[in-house]
Amino acid sequence: MELVAAAKFIGAGLAAIGMIGAGIGVGNVWASYIGALARNPAAKEEIGASIWIGFAVTEAIALFALIVALISLFA
Repeated sequence: MELVAAAKFIGAGLAAIGMIGAGIGVGNVWASYIGALARNPAAKEEIGASIWIGFAVTEAIALFALIVALISLFA
């Protein structure tokens, strides 16, 4: 029984690693946005929707990793 509990904790920890990648991805999305605005401030309206879509998709990956970690921990 202890081995199963240890495996759950290890699995949840490995699934939570996906949140690290999502955090890096969100940072890259916003850094690219700021860099694009620094080059061409007039393009703010054109890339405004794309930045939010990119942010939402990247954040959804973090939420999926969190859900998988919680399911593997408590299931």
